[in-house]
Amino acid sequence: MAVEKKAVPMPTQPAAERIKNFNEVPLGYSEEEALKEASRCLQCKNRPCVSGCPVCISIPEFIKAIREHDYQKAIDIIHNTDSLPCVTGRVCPQEDQCQAFCVVGKIGEPISIGRLERFVADWDLNKRRAAESKPVNAAKPASTDKKVAIVGSGPAGLACAAELAKKGHEVTVFEGFHEFGGVLVYGIPEFRLPKSIVASEIELLRQLGVTLVKNVLIGRALTIEDLFKEGFQAIFIATGAGLPKFMDIPGENFSGVYSANEFLTRVNLMKAYLPEDYDTPVKRGKRVAVIGGGNVAMDSARTALRLGAEHVYLIYRRTEKEMPARIEEVEHAKEEGIEFKMLANPLRYLGDEKCIVTAVECVQMELTEEDASGRRGTKPIPGSEFRLEIDEAIVAIGTTPNPIIARTTAGLKFKKHGEIDADESGRTSVPGVFAGGDIVTGAATVVTAMGAGRKAAEAIEEYLASPPGPLSKSGEGE
Repeated sequence: MAVEKKAVPMPTQPAAERIKNFNEVPLGYSEEEALKEASRCLQCKNRPCVSGCPVCISIPEFIKAIREHDYQKAIDIIHNTDSLPCVTGRVCPQEDQCQAFCVVGKIGEPISIGRLERFVADWDLNKRRAAESKPVNAAKPASTDKKVAIVGSGPAGLACAAELAKKGHEVTVFEGFHEFGGVLVYGIPEFRLPKSIVASEIELLRQLGVTLVKNVLIGRALTIEDLFKEGFQAIFIATGAGLPKFMDIPGENFSGVYSANEFLTRVNLMKAYLPEDYDTPVKRGKRVAVIGGGNVAMDSARTALRLGAEHVYLIYRRTEKEMPARIEEVEHAKEEGIEFKMLANPLRYLGDEKCIVTAVECVQMELTEEDASGRRGTKPIPGSEFRLEIDEAIVAIGTTPNPIIARTTAGLKFKKHGEIDADESGRTSVPGVFAGGDIVTGAATVVTAMGAGRKAAEAIEEYLASPPGPLSKSGEGE
């Protein structure tokens, strides 16, 4: 039987409408659309798509269940390894992961695995909201009386917590902010990942017996050693990479120059996406420059537009081919009118007598040979300087881990850029202390962090079965 080469497109809000609101842009598949897309799957026996999934979802099996109209079976299959499918179905870069290995992709467009995951996850979410189905894994396993602390409620922490709770361990998640979800709530805009969806996914963890504690910053309110003293037998550090990078160029300290981290955190946690209800203290520039080419840069540019910007520039020092942002996010940004300034790099910001930013001076760049990572380098073109008049700039060139854990945890080894030194299973230099996600790898994807959380849960399970000696006063195990 011939396979349809074109994937079923997902409906989206029209660009002219969505730039005026913070509602989700992709609208999700209807049942008819999901069934049609699922019918394209070849049900390969060697399941190459699964090898590209950081959390190892049984992809052909859940798609087969969709084809059979058995959506409960489909979500149960996904939940076996993915505790946040409503999230991963929306923000995973499937085109670089599972879909990159899809056999159908060799003759046409790969199966839209992420869209099908979102369809069945949303089906389950709607059922739960209508109280028409039992919570996933509602029957709690017998308690092991083992206590595990999770530091950080982002994707790595939540994934680890879910796996350990399923084993019957007493799991407590500590969050420094006033909302749970980590980067899922403070970093990703409402139009890509609604906060209500994150909250609903986290509710499933509570139903598994996970205790969530907010407004407790580990490293300040409590240290890692304090957690051991309170009776936790293992600790998983999943604090992410929330310290913004800057370019260290003149004028970066002017008023109106934000890090993307601060800008998005203000908008998300202080609810600027609900302007009728909240007067969020965040600048609403009319002419905005966003520096960077990743998903965070796209999120910042599109958010600035929704806050009322009349013109948004996206300044990136390489070409669109080298952009790390998802293709879908780049396409959406273009549809919404973001002006891409490619092969350009800021040299300095200009300001008025009150030190408020008024312009950014840039230089045109050209590509050079590939570096050790395989990416093309860049160099400035002499005499190509140009200026853009702006009243706000948002720097989205990456993040590094916050040093608070490093400064307060004796014996814990770190890498040169501040990431925790941990092995593939999350084991660190301190017995009983594990780490995963961006705090180990540097800024990466949500699902990669979740995969790290699942691996760490396996290592913690093994450790709890036969833990080494206790933590000494120096923080080093015996």
